Amino acid sequence: MSIALRHAWEARTGQGLAPRYFDRQLGCAVVKVMPGEYEVGGADLALVTLLGSCVSACLRDPVAAIGGMNHFMLPQDQRDVEVVANARYGAYAMEVLINELLKRGARRERLEAKLFGGANVIAGMTSQPVGERNLRFALDYLQRESIAVAARDLGGQVARKVAYFVGSGRVLVRHLPVAATAADLALEQMYGQSLATQPLAGDVELFD
Repeated sequence: MSIALRHAWEARTGQGLAPRYFDRQLGCAVVKVMPGEYEVGGADLALVTLLGSCVSACLRDPVAAIGGMNHFMLPQDQRDVEVVANARYGAYAMEVLINELLKRGARRERLEAKLFGGANVIAGMTSQPVGERNLRFALDYLQRESIAVAARDLGGQVARKVAYFVGSGRVLVRHLPVAATAADLALEQMYGQSLATQPLAGDVELFD
C-alpha cells in the first residue's frame, strides 16, 4: 500500500470520515467499517462489515436513537499492560466506541449490545484461536460494564457479512463460506500477524 493511501486510511479511522454511499438493496445510507475502525451514526444509517476471526460490537441507545459499530482484530496488545490507544485492539475499540456514544447523547445505562464474528477460520490453529479470544474478550468486557447483550452470532467456522441498522437496531447477518471470502480473510490474518510485530508507537502497515 502506498504511503499516501495508508495515511488517508489512518486519517479516516475512528473519526467519522469514512465515505457514505446509498445502498439500493438495504434502502439507506451505508458506511463500511473496516478492521481497526469504529463508526457512530444516527437513525438514517446502516453500518456494514465483513468478519472472520475479528469481532464487531454493535452498541445502541434506543431512546437517543444513536448507535455504532467497531471492528477489532485482537483483544489487547500482550506486550504492554496498558491499553493500546488504537481501535485494532478490542480493549480500546470498546472503550472508544462507548465514549463516543456518550459524547453524542447516549446514556450508559440504556446501552444494548449485539456481537458478531469470532470465527475459527485460520487453518491449523487449535489452541486458543484468535476468534475465540476475541469473542471471549467481548463477552467478558460487556459483562464487567453491565451492558446487556441483546443478540449474538459468534464462533463457528464461517465468515459473516453484517449490516446493522442504527435506527431500529435490526441486524442482517449472512454466513459465507470461508472459500468465498478467502482473499479478505487472508488479509485479516496477515494484518493480525503484522500487529504483533509493530512497535507500539509506530505506523501500521496495511496490505493491498
